[in-house]
This record gives sequence, C-alpha cells and structure tokens, in this order.
Amino acid sequence: MSNRRRLWQIFGPVICAVLLLIAVLLFPWDRTYSANSIFEAATSQSDRIFKGQRMKQEALAGKYVPFFGSSELSRMDSLHPSVLAYKYNRNYTPFLLGGAGSQSLAHFYGMQGIKSQLTNKKAVVIISPQWFTKKGQDKNAFSLYYSNLQAINFLLDAKDSIATRYAARRLLQMPSGKSSETVKYALMTVASGQPLSESQKLVLQTRRRMLVNEDTFFSTFQLPDRVNKIKAQAKLLPDKYTINGLTKVADAEGSLHTTNNKFAIDNTFFKTRLNEKKLKKLKGSQKHFDYTKSVEYSDFELMLKQFAHEHTDVLFIIPPINAKWAKYTHLSNKVYQKSVKKIKYQLASQGFSNITHLSKDGGKKYFMQDTIHLGWNGWIAVDKAVKPFMQKSYSNTNYRIDNYFFTRNWQNRTKVESIKTVKLSNKTVVPSTGSKKK
Repeated sequence: MSNRRRLWQIFGPVICAVLLLIAVLLFPWDRTYSANSIFEAATSQSDRIFKGQRMKQEALAGKYVPFFGSSELSRMDSLHPSVLAYKYNRNYTPFLLGGAGSQSLAHFYGMQGIKSQLTNKKAVVIISPQWFTKKGQDKNAFSLYYSNLQAINFLLDAKDSIATRYAARRLLQMPSGKSSETVKYALMTVASGQPLSESQKLVLQTRRRMLVNEDTFFSTFQLPDRVNKIKAQAKLLPDKYTINGLTKVADAEGSLHTTNNKFAIDNTFFKTRLNEKKLKKLKGSQKHFDYTKSVEYSDFELMLKQFAHEHTDVLFIIPPINAKWAKYTHLSNKVYQKSVKKIKYQLASQGFSNITHLSKDGGKKYFMQDTIHLGWNGWIAVDKAVKPFMQKSYSNTNYRIDNYFFTRNWQNRTKVESIKTVKLSNKTVVPSTGSKKK
C-alpha cells in the first residue's frame, strides 16, 4: 500500500467531514417553525432568541408584535400583556424581547436582524428610567444579549452617519464588541466614517451565513416553557373583558401576595431579596440617585433612529417606582420626575407622540409587584394604552430625528423645556416642535 493511500485512509475521512460541515454551514438552509414553537419562543424571554433572528422574523411577519423591555416583562402574573392577549384572543400576541439587564444598546443591536419586520408595523416599548444611570448599559449584562450576528447585520447595512459612528463606538466600548477580531476591525472602520473594504464585506457575509444557519437550527433548543403558566394565569381572569372585572382580580391577587411586608411588595420577592439585614442597608440608600445624566439617552436615541428609519408606529410606556419603597430609600420623586420629563421631551420633540407615562402612579393600590416592577393594577393601566393602540390600524409616522440627542451635551443636560400636550384617551398628542440645543 502506497504512502499516499495510507495518508488518505487516515486523513481522508477528516477532510471530508470538514468539507461537509463547511458546506452545511454555508448552504442557505431554511426552516419553518410550528405555531406552538413560535408561541413558546415569544413568551420565553430566551437570550438565544434575542440574539438570533430567524424565529423573530417568522413570528413578527404574522400576528406577533414586539414588546421591548427589561425585567418587568418577567413578572408574569394574571394581568401580564401575554396573558391578556391569550385569554381574550386578541388580534396580536406580544413577542417579549428583553430581560434583566437589557437596555437601549442591547435592543438596538437586537433590532438589526428584524428591520424588515419593523417596517410599517407596530411595536411597544416599556422604558425603565432606572436604565438611565451615569454609565448606562452594564457591560456584563450587555454580553448576555449580544451576538456577532447582530453586529455583522449592522456592519453590512451600515451607511455613514452620526448615528452609525456612535453605534459602532459604543459597541467597541463593550468587551463583547471586541470578542471577534473581524468584527472589531470592521467596527473601527465604520466608527471612523470609512466604508468597509470588499474583502471585509466578503468575510462578514460568509460569517453571517454560518451564524444564520446556527441560529436557524439551534436557537430554539431547550427554551424556558411559560406556555402552561400563561394558560394557568388566564384561568384566573373573567371570561368577558371589563376593566372592573380585571380590577377585582388584580385587587384579589395583590391582596393575597403582599401580606408579609409594609411596602406592598410580592411576598416571594420580599422573602428572597429583602431580608432584615438588607433592609437596614437599603434605608436611605437612594438619596443621591439621579437619572438625568446618562449615556443611556444617546443609546436610547439609537432605538428611536431605527424606529424612524423603519417607520414603526411605537407606543412608549414609562412605569413608576413603588412609592413606599422610594420613600424608604429616600429616592427623590422631584429628581425622578426630571428624568421622566427628559425622556418625554426626547420622544415628543422628535414626533414620537404615543406616550403613556405612569410615573406618578407608584403609590396606587397593587400597582407595583415589587420595588420597581409593574404588578397587577399596573398591568391593567398598561393594557388601557395597549388595547386601543393595537385595535387601530397602522398610523403613518412623522418622525423628525435630531442628531443633537447623540451629544454629551444632551446626555448631561438636566433641564428641558416643557412640551404642551393634549391628552386624548391613552394617547399623548404632541404639537410639532423642534429641540432646543441649549
């Protein structure tokens, strides 16, 4: 037997296997998901679903509507948006995007694979003022929701602009953005205002094909199953939808689950997260909290820029903080309302007029489930805005994006002008106005 033949017998199968694997990864595979799989993914809040695109693309092409948010989406009681939509067989189903630690920057990059599905469609965004800390997005939390597929989609579609350069620079400030040398140098190119070279594009396109195939086949493995929980919670609701009927359920559930503390916080949360020792340390701990100065305002502008580009009709919801908890920690309501005013100004001055702010409702009965997250009656207030918003047909957008909101001047600005608004039902209608760059 010749040496050549022996070598082939040893290495031939390995070479064939490698070539076959490359062919499998590079071939443009497609897959159709079952209705049950999509529903499971929509309620899972899985980071794998968030990082990918194929499942989201299929879902959002149909009756699913993206609900962007963070950890409040995990508080799945009987009045949660997913439960209400399921119980009352609505013409939409929330696709929950985000979880603990997901903020504007994570959402912006997560949107890169579903831009077509956002075009001329609707979306809901729950904005947490707690995102707007001085440093903004936590780097470790960002890594949970980031994938190179998101970055590559961004890079291959990138057109030079202030927003594009800002987005590239922000990703480079995250360890995740430098995890791939190919992506890192492409981001550096875009951040400098230069176009990608043809060789860079070729490498990124090849890498994207491989990542898309991985996402297509593996993103839905072992998803958290919340379907049974949604069905169980739905049984607690009255068969006929009425606000009075839902309020009775909310009051009963709130009363049942907030018996072991003086803050009207869910029993389990209080028992596991706020023992007596922690409570002593937390008293007065938020006295100097200030959410008016933050890089997050410019990260948030990235989301707004993307919505404007895709002409997405968006409903924004600003939740409150548990009033009893704020009093205990000495969080200044006056300062908190300044941050809310700044968020509203950023939205309204650019034509985002669907704003439901609940920031002053944190003292209402069973409105909050814990210290900062919406609970039973809070979800009813959300539904009072979501339900009519979804019932109306898509409304043509008239956004006026202002690059001023990407500046440090805006990030650190503490005073903004009041914008006169006219309240119609749950929609805040804002007259046309330009931002004042002071």
